[in-house]
Amino acid sequence: MDSGLQTRAKHNKPVFGLLFFKRFAKLTGYMFPSWRSVQVLICILLLILGLLEQVVIFYIGNIPSKYYKVFGDRDMAGFREKTIMAVLLITAEAFIKASTLYLVSVLYIKWRGCINAKIHKLYFTDLVYYTVNMAGKIDNPDQRITQDLDRMCDNFSQIFAPIIIAPFTIAYYLYKSVQSTSYLGPVGVLSFFIVATVINKLLMSPVVHYVFRREKMEGNYRFKHMLLRANVESAAFYRSGEIEKFYTDQRLHRLLRTQHSLILRQYALNFSVNIFDYLGGILSYILLAFPIFNGDFDSVSPSDFSSLISANSFIFMYLINCFTRLIDLSLKAAEVAGNAHRVGELIEELQQVKDKQRTLNYVKDSHPPNPASQMTQKALTVSELTYAPPKSSDILCKNLTFQLEAGVNILVTGDSGCGKSSLLRVIAGLWPSTNGSVRFHEVVSPSKILFLPQKPYFTDGTLKQQVIYPLKETDHGSVSLDDETIHQYVELTGLQTLTERSLGLENYSSNDWYQELSPGEMQRLSFVRLFFHQPKFAVLDEATSQIGVDLERVLYSKCQELGITLMSVGHRKTLREFHQLELRLQGRGNWTIQPITDSIIS
Repeated sequence: MDSGLQTRAKHNKPVFGLLFFKRFAKLTGYMFPSWRSVQVLICILLLILGLLEQVVIFYIGNIPSKYYKVFGDRDMAGFREKTIMAVLLITAEAFIKASTLYLVSVLYIKWRGCINAKIHKLYFTDLVYYTVNMAGKIDNPDQRITQDLDRMCDNFSQIFAPIIIAPFTIAYYLYKSVQSTSYLGPVGVLSFFIVATVINKLLMSPVVHYVFRREKMEGNYRFKHMLLRANVESAAFYRSGEIEKFYTDQRLHRLLRTQHSLILRQYALNFSVNIFDYLGGILSYILLAFPIFNGDFDSVSPSDFSSLISANSFIFMYLINCFTRLIDLSLKAAEVAGNAHRVGELIEELQQVKDKQRTLNYVKDSHPPNPASQMTQKALTVSELTYAPPKSSDILCKNLTFQLEAGVNILVTGDSGCGKSSLLRVIAGLWPSTNGSVRFHEVVSPSKILFLPQKPYFTDGTLKQQVIYPLKETDHGSVSLDDETIHQYVELTGLQTLTERSLGLENYSSNDWYQELSPGEMQRLSFVRLFFHQPKFAVLDEATSQIGVDLERVLYSKCQELGITLMSVGHRKTLREFHQLELRLQGRGNWTIQPITDSIIS
């Protein structure tokens, strides 16, 4: 690594420093979208409750001195009065604490919702979600969106109320301590707090760094289990339990080592927090010793002296407690900072990808497909296109030129690894091209141009939701096809048993259709989706590789009947009869395009 990269890596190291405050300030803008937002109202209520709580606590803290006074004076009536007052104050304190906890929990939910909405807006824009997951510049985007963001909002909500109340309580008790010991009390307490803050700041940065690393290792460990779950059948055929255990244990051990390193740093921070907590407990007596030994209270009666000492010690102890509570928040603050770095880094990456995104102006189509409408003459034009895999200089195809015209089906052929699927990725905008251009004459939308990838995608939900995807049911009113037509397409593709297993189109919902369907059923269901949307053009990548030749002929004949112009990637010679042109990729950048003489399509 050169010195420039090392400098940038050091500058971007996740610690409790300037970078954290920059990222957290940006996140705060999402948490409080406007001055009229509910979050601001909740903060005002928390501030009011916090100030009321300090008043109640002040009176509760003075209860012992009142009892000393009535006991010293043998005042039974005063005792009853003070006891009733104490019960009322304690009830008020319980109400304030419960209300504060409720508002803090609501604030946590609001914060998470606001930041998640911002992330989702960036993440699901164009192809950002694809690029972020495939580029690998940041680890585990899914964990950052779900778990890391949740922890950050939860931990920050727990320390937020003490932070906003602290300036007011500290100012008030500083004023009261000045009345008791002039400047000596405030100076002593402030000096104590400054020393504790400096030491804890130095100890927090390593904790923040290892919180960041722990979350990364947690994500890697979880992803390994998720990968096995998603491919459990394939792994079972290999009897791969032993090797999967080996690799999973490796990730677990890396996680545990990181956690051990974290708790060592937390140990030092905990030691510092606790020692300052307990030193704060005797600091109040040290500060009170000066006026006592100077004779300031020599003329006071014993009962009044006890009452004054109790009241003054409460003031100092509570002032110190205000500072030590801020010190106690160091561990939570370190957790917030570590997770805020991960969430902030994700948003920065999403924004950068969005700004650089090569888009195809994807438009969600809400208009009903109309096969009878006049077809656009062209779907796309590829001009002098040269492409290679990302981060590779191995040219797959050079200066490729062709156009997909209505009524002219194109079959893309070539040896394995020559760049057929890669061509579709470049056309779809998933991969950048080295040179040349792809120009679309139609928007990529379900009723205009539809891609059927080599691995079909199914979302969670009912069988009908799989068919109408990527439309949602609220869009369904714009689609004229009814359930009976869908059943006809299901029967055409030989999926009657699937509808029986699913108890119809809408009576059964699955979270994982990949476990419900065989590879052949996945491809057939993709064709049901294709027939449902009836696009003018479709791009198929090995879409019938798991389907028999006889059914393949039925499916392609149906595409011809519906007037769907196809660009197909495939190896089978039986596909030739349904295409008019063959685009053959020959490897090393070479290609040819020529008419297919044995096509049955005129």
